[in-house]
Amino acid sequence: MYFLKRLLTWWNSQTLGTQLFTWRKGTRVGSDAQGNVYYQTTGGKRRWVIYNGDMEASRVSPDWHGWLHFTWNEPPTKVPLAHKAWEKPHVENLTGSDAAYAPPGSIRRADPVPRQDYEAWQPE
Repeated sequence: MYFLKRLLTWWNSQTLGTQLFTWRKGTRVGSDAQGNVYYQTTGGKRRWVIYNGDMEASRVSPDWHGWLHFTWNEPPTKVPLAHKAWEKPHVENLTGSDAAYAPPGSIRRADPVPRQDYEAWQPE
């Protein structure tokens, strides 16, 4: 069953075509803290990621994102980026999950605050 899922869908894991391409032409460049593995072709013309788990683009850290999109040539494993003390650690996109941000007054919160930023219009 797992083989059929990989053969026919892309969201369960890398497809069979991607696995064959990676095996034939991919050179492993490195991995990140989440276990995602990054590859490139021998000449460095193509770069891609094989996700560890859910295939969600927001799981790629900013360091690797810049390398994937040719913002810089060296991967973070060779030339790590300098991080500032005020930078927060990378967090994947939580939209649509229970952990998503809900501002005060949102109906998604357990204790919504009554809105006071406008007055309803009343006809005369």
